[in-house]
Amino acid sequence: MALESYAYHRSSAGPDKPLLFLFHGTGGSEEQLLHLGADLVPGAGLVAPRGDVSEHGAARFFRRTGEGVYDMDDLARATARMIAFVQAHVDAEKPSRIMGLGYSNGANILASVVFAQPSLFDAAVLMHPLIPFKPHWGAETVATRLLVTAGRSDPICPAPLTNRLMSYLESAGADTQIEWHDGGHEIRPNEIAAAARFLATSRTGEDRH
Repeated sequence: MALESYAYHRSSAGPDKPLLFLFHGTGGSEEQLLHLGADLVPGAGLVAPRGDVSEHGAARFFRRTGEGVYDMDDLARATARMIAFVQAHVDAEKPSRIMGLGYSNGANILASVVFAQPSLFDAAVLMHPLIPFKPHWGAETVATRLLVTAGRSDPICPAPLTNRLMSYLESAGADTQIEWHDGGHEIRPNEIAAAARFLATSRTGEDRH
């Protein structure tokens, strides 16, 4: 059953409330981003799956063969599984808005879901994503608003690849913003502040009910 296809944390807020999905980084768990999510969108329901792939004991959402070298077949598997998981929880919760936030490997699976189903989320925050491939977009219009956050000296997600991702997003017509800091792969306060502003922004017609 798609609703139970991952180990996960869920804090339900009930129908007609925002719902925020949280996707942890490599080695994290469903607990990693809960406090951040609750601070960013007070009163929202939270759903946080745990990655179902183990890399030397570290949980991830899809396999890789090296740093920045993805197993694309497993990414396709993981993307389809995550889309079904998200949709099942959306159907169960009946939220007013559907948002996502992912860090590192979690940002990568969230991005892949957005590429495949670009109207599933209303808004998504990609913190330090690494997308070493050109996206293949789903057939739907790109409706997801996107915020990318990144470090100019990030050794894991180099700035040139972040800039290339921004070009991909903008060329697809996505409503996209970016927030930089001068550090590396760590999350810094200006990113959190930017995410809070971004997720608080509402648009006419954004609510689903």
